[in-house]
Amino acid sequence: METKDILYELRTKHNMTQDELAEKVFVTRQAISRWEKGVTVPNSETLKLLSKIFNVSINTLLGSPHQMICQCCGMPLEDSIIGHNADGSLNDDYCKWCYADGTYTYNNMDDLLEVCVKNMVNDNFTEEQARSYMKDILPKLDYWKRYEELSDNGEFEKFKHQLIDEINSLHIDGMPKLEKLNALVGQYVNLEYRLPSGAYVKFLNDQTTYLGNQLECEFDKGTCFGVLANMDFIMICTYECDGKNPELILYKKR
Repeated sequence: METKDILYELRTKHNMTQDELAEKVFVTRQAISRWEKGVTVPNSETLKLLSKIFNVSINTLLGSPHQMICQCCGMPLEDSIIGHNADGSLNDDYCKWCYADGTYTYNNMDDLLEVCVKNMVNDNFTEEQARSYMKDILPKLDYWKRYEELSDNGEFEKFKHQLIDEINSLHIDGMPKLEKLNALVGQYVNLEYRLPSGAYVKFLNDQTTYLGNQLECEFDKGTCFGVLANMDFIMICTYECDGKNPELILYKKR
């Protein structure tokens, strides 16, 4: 699709008139009309505004002329998994796992490598192949090449260790000692819990990136503990294989 068709589709999908969109991006209705007719295209600053309004990448607005990959882990990027800046706008360079609300979530290449390899292994891709591939690609990505410039000097790692200490101090019966917290996107860990009333509820935001891990219960090998946290809360639950029969154990505001 061309930019003119994409803009028209996004505008109508969001039930916006040309006048309403024009007001949001500080142009005239006639400018919107010219974009949708293909006479002109938005400038770079306006594309940034449109990206934020419609929650799609600038690459998508331009008709996806190239395949984007996360400049931290190398994952192919689609709009649904692109990370967000602190102001809520999309950052086309990173996925949600590596960059969340303006924060880089990985400060150690070896930690990232282990997480990636674990998720890449399948019947057609061995652990050795995955590890070799990641060892080759990671140093070539922009984040790791510019690590000294982009990193926060370990501040986020300090926060993670503080969280780990807080979680371990809770002494949850049957839960092993927590050693690591990984970046987890809400939509993949947002389990539905049954309330005493019989109603079901979810506690997480599908679009938010959290810190968490899965730990096997010490006295019941068929049960796992799910740990999730951020700056505002700590949440611990149990569940069976594939997230079945989840039960909320603890929800603690920080």
